Amino acid sequence: MIGALPRPLVAGLALAALGGAIVVQSARDRWYPRAEGARTRVLYVRSPAAMKRLAFGFQALAADVYWIRAIQHYGGDRLVSGPDSGRRRYELLYPLLDITTSLDPYFNIAYRFGAIFLGEPYPSGPGRPDLAVALLRKATAAMPQKWQYYHDIGFVYYWRMRDYKTASEWFQRAAAQPGAPNWLPSLAASMLSRTNDRATARFMWQQLLNSEQPWVRRTAERALLQLQALDQIDQLQAAVARVGPDTLRGYSWSALIARRMLAGVPLDPTRTPYVLDPGTGRVQVNPQSPLFPMPEEPVAPR
Repeated sequence: MIGALPRPLVAGLALAALGGAIVVQSARDRWYPRAEGARTRVLYVRSPAAMKRLAFGFQALAADVYWIRAIQHYGGDRLVSGPDSGRRRYELLYPLLDITTSLDPYFNIAYRFGAIFLGEPYPSGPGRPDLAVALLRKATAAMPQKWQYYHDIGFVYYWRMRDYKTASEWFQRAAAQPGAPNWLPSLAASMLSRTNDRATARFMWQQLLNSEQPWVRRTAERALLQLQALDQIDQLQAAVARVGPDTLRGYSWSALIARRMLAGVPLDPTRTPYVLDPGTGRVQVNPQSPLFPMPEEPVAPR
């Protein structure tokens, strides 16, 4: 029956059906509360190959729809708080990204920013750098001469997995691609010689500040503020150690202020007060700070 219809009409019907599905889903999200939606967290089509067949040649449009779903899923789980915070599972994030990039194998932002989503430590993300690498390796298979994907894999191994050797290997592969910047070979070499070096991480995040995508730039800006906070925490920790604990109150900012080592309670780069544990003397970023949770720092191999 469909074969007898004019091709423009078939295309129009397919586009209308896809658009109708989007409208229906949008209406459902408006009328049903989030708690109800959380009980029906399902992936309507789990097979990328099946989704490509269902898209009727409109793979790029369908990829956009699934990319939006991936963003909504990630953002929705990240915003869950209070008694429901245990629902932060992000379990559909990788399948949604996998379908997105199967429908459109050249969807650059889905690969690069999707990998950032996946690598974010819990509760800001699923804490799955292994899946971030899997997504980026898929990108290198689709676009083997794009140096940025090799660089991003090296970055995941360095910043999230703390694996200097593997990070160096991927930076070397990035340097071998056409048009790669001339700083990549030295970056690859530094992986094997530097220990716990924030300068390397700061340099790599600064490269992402030049991204065309505002979300990537915002993520890089936040990471750079986190690195600044780590530097501040080191200085504060040294001051706390010099003053030591009070007999009655333990460690406190007031003791450092009384010694004129601080002008007031210290603030992180977002102007949120740091937290000082009175029992251990450990300085930490406030859980209410936009910088929380802080990243684990790379540790050099022994």
